[in-house]
Amino acid sequence: MSIEKLKLSNFTVFSKLDIDFSEGINILIGENGTGKTHIMKVLYSACQASRKEVSFSQKIVKVFRPDGLNISRLVSRGKGGDTASIDVLSSNGAIKTKFTTKTKKWDADTTGEARWENTNAELISTFIPAKEILSNAYQFEAAYLKGVIDFDETYLDIVTTAKIDINRGPDKANNKKYLEKLKETMLGTVTISDEKFYLKPGTQAKIEFHLVAEGLRKLALLWQLIKNGTLEKGTVLFWDEPEANLNPKAIPSIVEILLDLQRDGVQIFISTHDYVLAKYFEIRAQETNKVQYYSLTKTDAGNVDINTCKNFRDLKSNPIISAYDTLLEEVLNKNMGD
Repeated sequence: MSIEKLKLSNFTVFSKLDIDFSEGINILIGENGTGKTHIMKVLYSACQASRKEVSFSQKIVKVFRPDGLNISRLVSRGKGGDTASIDVLSSNGAIKTKFTTKTKKWDADTTGEARWENTNAELISTFIPAKEILSNAYQFEAAYLKGVIDFDETYLDIVTTAKIDINRGPDKANNKKYLEKLKETMLGTVTISDEKFYLKPGTQAKIEFHLVAEGLRKLALLWQLIKNGTLEKGTVLFWDEPEANLNPKAIPSIVEILLDLQRDGVQIFISTHDYVLAKYFEIRAQETNKVQYYSLTKTDAGNVDINTCKNFRDLKSNPIISAYDTLLEEVLNKNMGD
């Protein structure tokens, strides 16, 4: 299954949004507050709703965590009316939910949920949040479920997913190439003991995750998701700001791995503010890769517009390029002044 389209009406920062996705890699760029993460969380909620024990509207509430866990608070506070709607279309069907400013908790009007569950029952989706969390994985689930800590549910999900040993036995041939490349980049492998994650650098003693640089912990998480079989053909990966706290030298390796995963049938969604990451996808992509860029910008009216393009350099509105142009201009002015 692949996600093909998203329609939003009066939802959070979006008055209207109609966006088509690539079955390959989808890269969302835009200033803070333009809804990049919101798009990914909605799509992730839809993917998770393929499981019979997960309600689409309830999952939306749990990953957004509005006050009082009331989905009504996700209705846009503009002039678009008091009703919000979300439509997600995939290659296997569609699911839709609608709610108003008076809707209680997650009691939204959802249609297509039963068929969505049946046609996408085997779908595996993973959301990697912007903040690294595996260094705090010890008893995280228990603390979360007791309400001792306050995180949205993407953090609980990624801790739970990383701990699962789905793929027992020898590594698959496809997985080996990814694991070896990541092992070289992060100088080790991942082990789990007593609900705690460790980095194991070759024959040396294992190192607690919280003693490892955050950028390496991100690479280690990707290694673990590939190792345990979470990222394979037909799965969907959402990664919020993969470049955060990552050594720039590691970015080409990450891009190559994600491009290879796409060629192997993983649909990928990424949000980023980073020029190097976004540009490397354009440079390293081959004809067999399907990469699409989306630039989200705020309008004077307070809405969010979107520009879609296959080439990073061709985006009409590109805040990353604009920021670099401004920096270059200041550097030139300073040099001329000197």
